[in-house]
This record gives sequence, C-alpha cells and structure tokens, in this order.
Amino acid sequence: MYEVKIEKVGESLGIVLPQEILEELGLKEGDRLSATKTSEGLQLAAGEPEFEKVMAAYRKVSKKYKNALRELAK
Repeated sequence: MYEVKIEKVGESLGIVLPQEILEELGLKEGDRLSATKTSEGLQLAAGEPEFEKVMAAYRKVSKKYKNALRELAK
C-alpha cells in the first residue's frame, strides 16, 4: 500500500503518484485514470485507450440506432 498526499496544483487539488507505481502500470504524463467511489474508498484504474475508442464509437452508434438495439436486446 502506498500513501499519497493531496497537494494544491494551481487552483485545484491533486495527488502525486510514486514513480514505482507509474512504472509498474506503464503510465506516463498525460495518461488518464478512471476514479470510482467504492464502499472502501476511492479506486483508481488505468484506462485502456482502445477500449475508450470502442466505447466512443458505440455511444455514437447507440444514439442513432437506439430502437434497433432495443429490439436486438429482447
């Protein structure tokens, strides 16, 4: 387990992740993490760019073909 400190970053607050974690997860500056509130606190997860790309395409198509997708789901 790692302890991180909340720090002021400009007008916002942020955390600095230890280099060891960044290297282990293959993260670099500019990468995105998803933050999820859980019953135990906050869970951070490294995003998968390919998955995000596919989900963006799905969202675009799902709006256009909402009725067709609803019928297929039956």
